[in-house]
Amino acid sequence: MADVAARFGAEVIRVEAPWGQPIDPSDLEEALKSNSGVTLVGIVHAETSTGVLQPIEEIGRICREYDALLLLDCVTSLGGVPVEIDNWGVQIAYSGTQKCLSCPPGVAPITFGERALGKVRERKNKVTSWYFDVSMVEKYWGNDRVYHHTGPITMNYAIREALRIVFEEGLEKRFSRHKLASLALQRGVEALGLSMFAKEGARTPTLNTISLYDGLDDGAIRKTLLNDFNIEIGGGLGPLAGKIWRVGMMGHGATQANVVYFLSALEVIFKKMGYTEKVGSGVSACANVFSDS
Repeated sequence: MADVAARFGAEVIRVEAPWGQPIDPSDLEEALKSNSGVTLVGIVHAETSTGVLQPIEEIGRICREYDALLLLDCVTSLGGVPVEIDNWGVQIAYSGTQKCLSCPPGVAPITFGERALGKVRERKNKVTSWYFDVSMVEKYWGNDRVYHHTGPITMNYAIREALRIVFEEGLEKRFSRHKLASLALQRGVEALGLSMFAKEGARTPTLNTISLYDGLDDGAIRKTLLNDFNIEIGGGLGPLAGKIWRVGMMGHGATQANVVYFLSALEVIFKKMGYTEKVGSGVSACANVFSDS
């Protein structure tokens, strides 16, 4: 987000938190106090790099207080956890189709509030990007149907079907399924002597980050998971490379069967590699979560 904004000539003010912890709303408020006239606050709802779920309700309140538009990246959250655009005061939100919606990649759901569209309509100059000129796209999707581009029709059908499946399941049931699968995964890896990386209380169930203890061969384990069990998990990014695993638990993938299979695969690999101390306890701890639900 910061990189994109800077490329368009925006003055970017970063508000940061240690990796694995959510943004402190008071830090955002201090930044807005110290820098008058901020137009836009951009934040990622559920971070794929750290597994953190941000406190958007409080951040939205602060943005409204300082008359800043709130832009929310919902790529890893939409369809897996509640995304309350209006209640949180979000003016612009975008997502992807390939994660919790379990739809092929290729289109990006996006929504604009009236305040955000008002900013576009007040512009004196044309939007820099013709491709993403919202004033033109708005007319294309609105009643005027002014041509802007040829729509990806097959993808429109795909996302319609994906959304039909979401609503057939029901949002609350879907959110609960993601939460339960994530909890079972957490209890399982903890029983194996691992720990969760993201701060407790600020974890997104859609992307689980697992801290590795000293001596575990990150690359060898992930390679064996892929080659022997057809399971692909992500490694750590940036300063977390070699220190954490990133395990997606999204959409169709957030199931009891997948969690049990992943943990049993880990136990087989751990046993083969000599990490035998707690082998057998991971699947058992996971089973307890599902059996008690």
